[in-house]
Amino acid sequence: MTTLFQPDLLFTGGHFQAGAGLLVDAGGTIAGIKNAAQATVLAADTQIVRLPGKALLPGFVNVHSHAFQRLIRGRTEARRSGGHDFWSWRGEMYHAAASLTPEEMYRVARMAFLEMALAGTTTVGEFHYVHRLPDGQPYPDPNLLAHQVIAAAQSVGIRIALLRAAYQRAGYELPPDPGQTRFLETTEEFLTNVDALHRQYHSTEAWVGVAPHSVRAVPIEAVREITAWAHEHRLPVHMHVSEQVAEVEACQREYGVTPVRLLAQHRVLSERFTAVHAIHIDQEEMDMLAASRATICSCPTTERNLGDGIFPAREVMDRGISIAFGSDSQAQIEPLEDARELEYHLRLQRQQRSLLDGIDGQELSLRLFRCATANGAAALGCATGELEAGKQADFFTVDLDDVSIAGNSDEDLLPAIVFGMNRSAIADVAIGGKFLVRDHRHPQQQEILKEYQEVARKVWHAPQLAAK
Repeated sequence: MTTLFQPDLLFTGGHFQAGAGLLVDAGGTIAGIKNAAQATVLAADTQIVRLPGKALLPGFVNVHSHAFQRLIRGRTEARRSGGHDFWSWRGEMYHAAASLTPEEMYRVARMAFLEMALAGTTTVGEFHYVHRLPDGQPYPDPNLLAHQVIAAAQSVGIRIALLRAAYQRAGYELPPDPGQTRFLETTEEFLTNVDALHRQYHSTEAWVGVAPHSVRAVPIEAVREITAWAHEHRLPVHMHVSEQVAEVEACQREYGVTPVRLLAQHRVLSERFTAVHAIHIDQEEMDMLAASRATICSCPTTERNLGDGIFPAREVMDRGISIAFGSDSQAQIEPLEDARELEYHLRLQRQQRSLLDGIDGQELSLRLFRCATANGAAALGCATGELEAGKQADFFTVDLDDVSIAGNSDEDLLPAIVFGMNRSAIADVAIGGKFLVRDHRHPQQQEILKEYQEVARKVWHAPQLAAK
């Protein structure tokens, strides 16, 4: 049986259409876009779902997430707790990573994924690097924590690309860091474990990619071997690249070149490669990324939270490099906030407006929206992010009477959504044409909140109570 979703406005082909409907087949794939006249001539068994007062848009794709870091939101916003930079912030992050049992990892991940779903996100790329027991020993199943994270996404209902991360050291000429004990695996262990994971998960709901954490955490020889395995299996490769100046300087000390140059020299860059952050890169490195057709995943809400720096979006876009977005540390889970901050950070830096408008003739709001949807889907290798025939029917609706966007016409609705919409406007979210959020509510919302709150109290308050 097919289903026709009929909102007041449907976003397809880069603009809103009034009176159009989204036809979805029984398998959750988009069968076509029907105009008002076509919608009157449908198969007898077609179910019609009317969505009055709403606009329907493709779901967001969150390319870079560390779900467990949802637990540290608000815990690091003072120097006494989070220190003064990225490197001291890691202390609280390591505490959270060390504290979680497998069941608690599941509960925290469900909370992060629930919040993503409520924000209109339908697919997440989970950059997962907590693998071992707190003492560094492997679980009987070395992929136990990955299974828990995937199960959390499936419980909430969103699609997940489990980007299994390799992590081997604290950094060049640095002693082992106790906070990283649960992350560490040899190359052989990693490849064995990711292969087992890939054999189990290869559907449109859950699949696997590889993620050498960074040139800081993984020597280049291991990066090459892991990338070669991923290319053999046609899987995405994601990697933190040039997030911090100190990371770039350490790479230069060890290898004599910057991270992007190192990856280019060793043929790691490709159309399957996504460089996460890529803030501290120069013009030549941008050319290398463009030539390889790699993607850059920018994470503006985390980058501003950590003081990483401002991503050079204009120069990157001028080269035709695809940009996607990620919530990263979960400082905020707001896809449109990441989209607008890509532009706003440049406005503050250069004291000009609309700096990303008109590149290749594309209007600013549409460009940013595509970064949050179609570009992200391409980076994760999934058929989502656009409402067109053959794609998965993943979408969200917005309430056209929400105070943040009310009164806008069809022509200026997208700019109003990208630059002004609050999450309160997101009414429904569907995966494969099946609602997982309906009228602002997820059916498991209260249960997920309760279980998450129990974990948060245990991790942050139980140690304090014990000390008293």
